[in-house]
Amino acid sequence: MICWGGGFDFSELKTELEKLKIESENPNIWKEDNAKSIFKKIKNIENKIKDFESIKENLNYIIDLFQIAISENNEEYFDQILQESESLLITSNKSHLENLMSENADSNNVFLEIHAGAGGTESQDWAEMLVRMYIRWAEKHEAKVLLLQETRGDEAGIKSTTIKIEKNYAYGWLKRESGIHRLVRISPFDSNKRRHTSFASVWVYPEIDDKIEIEINESDLRIDTYRASGAGGQHVNTTDSAVRIKHLPTDIVVQCQNDRSQHKNKAYAMNMLKSRIYEFEIQKRKEKENILNNQKKQIGWGSQIRSYVLHPYKLIKDLRTNHESSNVNDVLDGEIDSFLEKSLSL
Repeated sequence: MICWGGGFDFSELKTELEKLKIESENPNIWKEDNAKSIFKKIKNIENKIKDFESIKENLNYIIDLFQIAISENNEEYFDQILQESESLLITSNKSHLENLMSENADSNNVFLEIHAGAGGTESQDWAEMLVRMYIRWAEKHEAKVLLLQETRGDEAGIKSTTIKIEKNYAYGWLKRESGIHRLVRISPFDSNKRRHTSFASVWVYPEIDDKIEIEINESDLRIDTYRASGAGGQHVNTTDSAVRIKHLPTDIVVQCQNDRSQHKNKAYAMNMLKSRIYEFEIQKRKEKENILNNQKKQIGWGSQIRSYVLHPYKLIKDLRTNHESSNVNDVLDGEIDSFLEKSLSL
């Protein structure tokens, strides 16, 4: 039996895969509500097995190369071994972390809502910088990004944006990003070149699939349509294609203007609403257990999770894990894996 980090039993995983494949061959499977969930589980397990076998193959290669280097006393081989080992360590650590993601929605796609705090143009520009950071992270991980809603700032930046990242374990990786992000810099909008502090909030919640049941009564909804704003072409701006849905019992509001079709925007918005309600219920449960701090504090100093200082020195620091980096340009360009990995230990 091969176990990985106490959370990965290779033989049991193969047995589970065989059972799921037999279940998927049932001709009546599409009459069941969990058909998509079964095929998603199959894909997830196949990916885990593929990653494990790739790591095992690369490890055997490094061992063989090491034995050759010893026998031939060739220093060039040792340099190659070092490079291969570093690459293998990064890959195996990523796979190990994904194997530890055990919550229901960890393997799902993810929604990110980003809102500018008080401060007008300064905070709106900072909010757009954060959106770009997460989009760049997604691109580096070959994930698909959809812009679902955007309200542009008065002069620059954005007031709010909702994006969806489609990637296996996207929610598992990004779920700790919810909170307040603080920026300190010399303002590009201040002619006196003074230092400004800006805040933006990030709210992360998973896309809900059919393995998680969320019941919503039509009578609990208020659905409005309106003309979309921003990018999308002339057609978007001349029809009431955008959709806003309010869930009256929780006061949760979602909106979507991604598509020219009002019907498609409503479907997107309903999907987002289910995800928000799921996250709302999870949050309530954790709050009762005193595990999760209130994430709806006023956008300001007290509830921040990460600080991005660009002046008078350069340092990005996570205030929960104390992990930090002085490579601010790389981080803002999407190199946030080290921060995500540290936060998963919370």
